[in-house]
Amino acid sequence: YWQDRQTKAAAEDSEQLAQVYTDIGNGRLATVPQRVDALAKDGRGATRGSALFTRAAVAIEQNDRKTAIAKYHEIAADEDLPAPHRDLGLIRATALEFDAIKPDVVISRMQPMAKPGNPWFGSAGELTAMALIKQNKKNEAGRLFAAIAADRQVPESIRARAVQIAGTLGVDASASLPANAQ
Repeated sequence: YWQDRQTKAAAEDSEQLAQVYTDIGNGRLATVPQRVDALAKDGRGATRGSALFTRAAVAIEQNDRKTAIAKYHEIAADEDLPAPHRDLGLIRATALEFDAIKPDVVISRMQPMAKPGNPWFGSAGELTAMALIKQNKKNEAGRLFAAIAADRQVPESIRARAVQIAGTLGVDASASLPANAQ
């Protein structure tokens, strides 16, 4: 009975979230924040996590950075969500707060993810390198951008940007990109 009830509740949550996405796609945002807040509070598993991310995205769309940052921090701190979700929440919160927080805070938050081989290396590494620039550590930032450019697991768009920024910092990372991207 309990498993059947859980399965039905998860299906109901998914249907509600799908309707929210339909409404967002059609520009009907009036009730979306309340509905996704309810799913984030009472929803289960992946639906709950998706509702939290959706609420943050809607807040950004409505120019409500404070709510978006709070939701991303909520995601980052939620031990019931998978680690990749928490990491993404922390990256997005840090990106939104970047200009308002000290570079040391950015570097500290991103440190576990700003390492070659980490799935979030591109994004976390970029934030870390930009914080290093704010600290006037341009050589260190240039080397980090070069490492990002060299990591084949990082999306090509991030790698290309890393090559450009590394170049402005005096580090040639152009050999890291495929020949057709140079």
